[in-house]
Amino acid sequence: MLKRTPLYEAHVKLGGRMVEFGGWSMPVQYSSIVDEHLAVRRAAGVFDISHMGEVTASGPGAADYLNFVLTNDVKKLAVGQGQYSMMCNERGGTVDDLYVYRIGEQEYLLIINASRIIADVYWLRQKVAGWEVALENVSDVIGAIAVQGPRAVDFIDVPFSGEPKPSTLKKNQIATLAFDGKTTYVARTGYTGEDGFEVIAPAEIIEKVWTALLAAGHASCAQPAGLGARDTLRTEVCYPLYGHELDENTTPMEAGLGFFVALEKGDFIGREVLADQDVKGVKKKCIAFKMRDKAAPPRPGYPIWSSGADSVRIGQVVSGTQSPSLGVGIGIGYVPPESAAPGTVIGIEVRGKRWAAQIVKKPLYQKPKK
Repeated sequence: MLKRTPLYEAHVKLGGRMVEFGGWSMPVQYSSIVDEHLAVRRAAGVFDISHMGEVTASGPGAADYLNFVLTNDVKKLAVGQGQYSMMCNERGGTVDDLYVYRIGEQEYLLIINASRIIADVYWLRQKVAGWEVALENVSDVIGAIAVQGPRAVDFIDVPFSGEPKPSTLKKNQIATLAFDGKTTYVARTGYTGEDGFEVIAPAEIIEKVWTALLAAGHASCAQPAGLGARDTLRTEVCYPLYGHELDENTTPMEAGLGFFVALEKGDFIGREVLADQDVKGVKKKCIAFKMRDKAAPPRPGYPIWSSGADSVRIGQVVSGTQSPSLGVGIGIGYVPPESAAPGTVIGIEVRGKRWAAQIVKKPLYQKPKK
């Protein structure tokens, strides 16, 4: 039996095409993936992200504990700030990637991946002994919505009361506001490469928030968007998806996410391996590529080959799609470091046939300069 978010009935009423995702019934699209993708790039899209998990960590030892289990340095956060981070095992492999917000002097909110809720909570609780910190998994009582796109700022303030206004937040800031008399958080963060906001609210009011945001955004051409557009948007800007770019056998350094690893902060789980990779390098590297030939779009699992007459298999695609913004097939994969330089021509095996592609600098898509 698939889990349903508090917005399930709202999706059905809007004609959302529901699919299985990480054990959840979620809308993959309403109109079309391309239409919703371009709406986010040009105006605004409203996404249900209530399947994501939420865990609070509070108490006098919360910051020290989180710094031990996460790669980034939470002590850099003032109240009302957030940061991207990863949780690693002792081998340096990624247990999950997540966002952590400091919502009080001694209180933090972690937003974790839907498919990793059980594993993450188990891991966090296993590591809590000896720390003055209380952990609470609040995933079942919290809902969340992402409002993404250049026009999101035009209407995000409308449904909420309190200060500061969401539109005045800087990137990676979070505000504690009210909706329908309930405490609600609005953060200026997102997963699309566009400006935007994420709203975290009690599950019992999240449908009212959803309806209010769509109504407020109507004049700004905001429309509901599904998982299909969410995936093409994040792939264009090379944001990782757990289970694709990241897993328990892939380190943040291999994924090109070393910026979010604070080696200088002191000991944390996985630090020894990550520090060694920082000095000696990695054995595989995450690359982005564009198709040069008009082949079918690359998909996860497709083999990557070196070019030339003596070509050999060198890696594998982990994410791939047809880019609505660029009009070409794009992908992300892993290859040896010596094969990872931008400009390198590679072969992508699509249904038994190899097609030419070229490794490019990340991100694949960059917003046009005004």
